[in-house]
Amino acid sequence: MGKNANKSAAAAAILLIAIAFGATAIAAAGATKDEAVAMVRKAVAAIKAEGSDKAYAEISDPKGPYVDRDLYVVVYALDGLVIAHGADKKRIGTNQINDKDVDGKAFVRERLELAKTHDSFWQSYKFLNPVTKRVEPKQMYCERLEQTVVCGGVYQP
Repeated sequence: MGKNANKSAAAAAILLIAIAFGATAIAAAGATKDEAVAMVRKAVAAIKAEGSDKAYAEISDPKGPYVDRDLYVVVYALDGLVIAHGADKKRIGTNQINDKDVDGKAFVRERLELAKTHDSFWQSYKFLNPVTKRVEPKQMYCERLEQTVVCGGVYQP
């Protein structure tokens, strides 16, 4: 192999490595708002089609179809009781109405108030990102379904 062929092979190898690392970075990136809306709508459709017992079990499975990177679905009763949670099973069956974020915002209470007057909405607060393990700004998309609110959100580091 000549000198130029070695340079070309090295350049090609570097390019392949850069592409591989770029793809990894994209895969590790957080979810988008469109993905959050799509996942919440998928969860609402499943609850309606499969019934709440089956759908809530699927939503609460950290390896299931309602958890993707830092995006997961959570379902609250309108009184603050957590019915399903894709990132923290310990919250299921607990009432989180008085939860506050690091800035003191009563985000669950606010979410439930919004759900009483809106069929769907976005909400902003700060919460622990399950992937980065850091508290980050979060945008939560929610849809009211009968006496519940089904939500999924995106983090904004």
